[in-house]
Amino acid sequence: MPQSVDSTAERPQTFGARVRRARERAGMTRPVVGGLVGRSAEWVKAIECGRLGIPRLPLLLRLANVLGVDHIGDLTGDGAIEAVSYTKAAHHGLPAVRAALTTYRVRNTDGEPDSIGALLDRVRGAWRSWHSMGEHRTRVAAVLPDLLGDLQHAARAHEGADRRRALVALAETYHLAQLFLSFQPAPELVMLTGDRSMAAAQDADSPQAIAAAAWYMNHVFRDAGERHEARVDLAMAAADLLRPDSGPEDLARWGLLHLAAALSFAKIGRRGDAERFWDRADSAARRLGPDYAHPYLMFGRGIVDAYQVTMQADLVRGGAAVEAAGRVDLAAVPSATRRGFHLVETARAYSLQGEQVASVSLLKRAFEESPETVCFNTFARTSVTGWSESSNRLVRSDAESLRRRMRLSATA
Repeated sequence: MPQSVDSTAERPQTFGARVRRARERAGMTRPVVGGLVGRSAEWVKAIECGRLGIPRLPLLLRLANVLGVDHIGDLTGDGAIEAVSYTKAAHHGLPAVRAALTTYRVRNTDGEPDSIGALLDRVRGAWRSWHSMGEHRTRVAAVLPDLLGDLQHAARAHEGADRRRALVALAETYHLAQLFLSFQPAPELVMLTGDRSMAAAQDADSPQAIAAAAWYMNHVFRDAGERHEARVDLAMAAADLLRPDSGPEDLARWGLLHLAAALSFAKIGRRGDAERFWDRADSAARRLGPDYAHPYLMFGRGIVDAYQVTMQADLVRGGAAVEAAGRVDLAAVPSATRRGFHLVETARAYSLQGEQVASVSLLKRAFEESPETVCFNTFARTSVTGWSESSNRLVRSDAESLRRRMRLSATA
């Protein structure tokens, strides 16, 4: 008979031991973890060896986020405390989107479905709303439930080519739902939408749709702490289905998947592999030309350059990340949401350099560009909360002002 694994002897009994287990499960080294939380590798070692105790809440939350731990109790031993309750906000549209995702229509009683053309127009409109300035999550939450239901109905009602087109549109809408759910306390729904988008893409037998689903599943895998081998294997398997010499649609997705591999390797500190795959994505962007940007995936020159900031920051190379940020042309990123995210990542890069004045200033600029991007970003939420108690008066004043605009509590 199999042996029970629910043994207290098998579970780490100290905070330091739990941190070490979480770090090793994530495949991260001490220098990487230390750099990402703004501390040294020796600090991580001191935590793991018990020479330092549990840090204050803002730093503890950042550590949990870096390690991919949603439940602080997994680190502290107090199972009642959840990191997501501090670091992730729930949008007021979440209940309606949740209901749409968990309602199963087992009978075709909805009448004739909308035409495929009309449905595709609605999907394109939803993506435009996501990438526009202002409260993009709020706009998308208003249309997602009906759009998901109508596309599900169309995929059941149609046959042949129209059914495949409906399934591709459904996969794209699940991607949009996944983006809406990101940075919210609903990890099970993020995984659900990722899985459903891949299933719809496979049912449509569309290599391009499968490639897009693999890109978004890579984000799910990273957030869930899935080992980088699985993430890279998925990206490369999907890339092999494409014909990058056939035109911009395949080439953009091919480049995007190599970008996914680069980010996966950066997450665990493998610089050589990360930069090798980024170079391939860069090559695809060059071939597409300086003015190209995919209509909803946004792959192009601006996005590849912007993701180099994320990659270098994940590699804990703050100086290289700041230099990369200086080369990004935000005008080449035709998405307010993506521009806002890039500004947050640039703030993270400056934070790694200890330049809090520049970092909080960039977060303020990001808020003006895309307020809901900042309000739902874990780095922004934990940093603004921590900096509102800074000994630097300029940092404290700006952070406190931004904290109020983000409607964060003092212990958020």
